[in-house]
Amino acid sequence: MALHHLRLAPLALLRVAGLPPLASSRLAARHHHQLLLFAPPARPWRLLSPAARPRSLATAAAKADDTGSGDGFFAEESTSWGSLGVSDRLESALRGVGLARPSLVQAACIPHILTANDVIVAAETGSGKTHGYLVPLIEKLCSKSSTAEDDNSQGTVPGAHDMVLVLCPNVMLCEQVVRMANSLLDESGEPLKSAAAVCGPKGWPAVHPDILVATPAALLNYLFDYDPEKRRRERFMRNVKFIVFDEADMLLCGSFENQVIRLIHMLRFDEKLLSRAQDSGKEVSPVSDDECHEDSDSESAELSGFDEENEGDLVQDRPEKAENSPVGARKDWRRVRKIYKRSKQYVFVAATLPQSGKKTAGGVLKRMFPDAVWVSGTYLHRHNPRLERRWIEVTADTQVDALLDAVKYGLKSKDRDAPKRTMVFTNTVDAANSVSDILQRVGIPCVLYHRESSLEERTNNLQSFRDNGGVLVCTDAAARGLDVPNVSHVIQAEFAACAVDFLHRVGRTARAGQSGIVTSLYTEANRDLVRAVRQAEELAQPVERAFSRKRSFRNKLKKQAIQKREASLA
Repeated sequence: MALHHLRLAPLALLRVAGLPPLASSRLAARHHHQLLLFAPPARPWRLLSPAARPRSLATAAAKADDTGSGDGFFAEESTSWGSLGVSDRLESALRGVGLARPSLVQAACIPHILTANDVIVAAETGSGKTHGYLVPLIEKLCSKSSTAEDDNSQGTVPGAHDMVLVLCPNVMLCEQVVRMANSLLDESGEPLKSAAAVCGPKGWPAVHPDILVATPAALLNYLFDYDPEKRRRERFMRNVKFIVFDEADMLLCGSFENQVIRLIHMLRFDEKLLSRAQDSGKEVSPVSDDECHEDSDSESAELSGFDEENEGDLVQDRPEKAENSPVGARKDWRRVRKIYKRSKQYVFVAATLPQSGKKTAGGVLKRMFPDAVWVSGTYLHRHNPRLERRWIEVTADTQVDALLDAVKYGLKSKDRDAPKRTMVFTNTVDAANSVSDILQRVGIPCVLYHRESSLEERTNNLQSFRDNGGVLVCTDAAARGLDVPNVSHVIQAEFAACAVDFLHRVGRTARAGQSGIVTSLYTEANRDLVRAVRQAEELAQPVERAFSRKRSFRNKLKKQAIQKREASLA
């Protein structure tokens, strides 16, 4: 079976020979000899800066790795949930979901989150970051509940209903966080703390949860809906004591930027009002929408130039009224923040967080939260030694055969009873559809996951993949945050369009201490990029160091390729 590229800009077309026509498939709508499969990258490789050492760094993970203890995932045996400050009740709930021991990243970040510190967790995919923030925040909520019950028994007025707010970039990740939180049960079989999602078609829960997980747009829509009492937004802001930004690098850039900055200003303004009330001994009355937006000009300027990082496949909510609301004159919050008492805690979590440069997500966080504690994963931006890497250069004639061989290689298993899971990544929706058609025509069943599928279809296909294994053909919509256990093989049918995508794709396997395989198909056009990535891995350097800090890197590669071509012709 051969693959022939027709050199037509802007898309590459292929001809699949020897396949019988399928009238019921998407192919019937196209010319039966031509399929759109591997389109060139829609955008050039993004430029990641070399990682700079953060100002304050929790080194538990690095220390364990240096001493050679453990397997690179779990903390040493002497480290238990209890030793990290987790109560027996929560530890029992963790054991109930199979988490008998904390991971290295969890051991490093939980003690810091249990304090009032702002914490930034930058750790590789599959290192346990979600439980790394859920566990200490649930512990803090449980402790506050016990204190409130004691106060009530003495006839005092109970305090506000403290809440955790978790912001995520898409609906699927929101629902995943909710499931993980609600799976931690007490002795009666009820969640220790209730969690609910506000995203996509889901409205505000009838009963206010302890943990609210939302997309930025859905939350802003709720907060700025018609409110005749004009107190709902104030009560919500006052109740939220802990804020988590999951996939922080994505939330701080692109289409999320304005929404997230606006929420940060609203939360911080509430902190300032509460501080004034405590100092004066008087209750501060609700304020107008314009007032709660003060202090935001400098932050908006800081973030406005940040490169958009591959958010297209992940955005589920993008209402205009949340993004286009008018904003008046404001002051620099950094000058104001020093004079009021902190009443909220901020936690930022990401698997890719470049820090060098003012406009990178890490650089922005270092300026916005200069006193935050940083927790760094052992393999952040680095090659995971539990991964088996397979690099296959393909041509127009060998591309389909190489893809089919890779898929069959991943489905082979010594344990016939264990389902094998393979994820095949493409750069575009059209390519994903075409790969799915090709696999099904040769008798390899698969399911699709991309942004043009309905939410219901994505949910059902993902659940089928979790339960039954097989092949999931997807775009980068499935590369971030989704936790599918025991993915044994990741195939890049098209090489990633940027370094961030590359790191998130390969992070779908070899998670939670398991091993995995990554097969990357690449063409002559990707050869220099692949060489740079492989060299970084061989030298045990962060992958981002393979790329120039300037945007000239790709142009330099193009120039070198042209020079080689001219030399060969001469």
